[in-house]
Amino acid sequence: MGTDNTSIIRAKDVMSKIVSIDGMSTAKEAAAKMRSEKVYSLLVNKRYADDAWGILVYQDFIKGVIIPGRSSSDVHVYEIMTKPVITVPADMDIRYVARLIYGAGIRRAPVEEGGKLIGMISLASLVLDNELF
Repeated sequence: MGTDNTSIIRAKDVMSKIVSIDGMSTAKEAAAKMRSEKVYSLLVNKRYADDAWGILVYQDFIKGVIIPGRSSSDVHVYEIMTKPVITVPADMDIRYVARLIYGAGIRRAPVEEGGKLIGMISLASLVLDNELF
């Protein structure tokens, strides 16, 4: 990667679609949505304007449903999600995105532009993007 702005790859260049769910949905519904949409995370909608976004990743099912032996039909998304989420600016250089995500100990984060979440970025998407290697 060079030093001119045309060669900088930004978060919005490698992000994937964002799929959301309501926090009152069950873990079973969330898992079905992840399967049907072929995603590894769901953005949990805000309950009101000043609320924070949440995120549900497949590890949340392990720690909140499988290990405790709970029924996925009896567990709500809001019980096992992570909230608030760390977001990355759409124009952030992916080198800094990687440092932020890795340093925070997470694997993915929503991409934000103009106060709106427009996509999802993951460590895997940074590595697998064919323009990088």
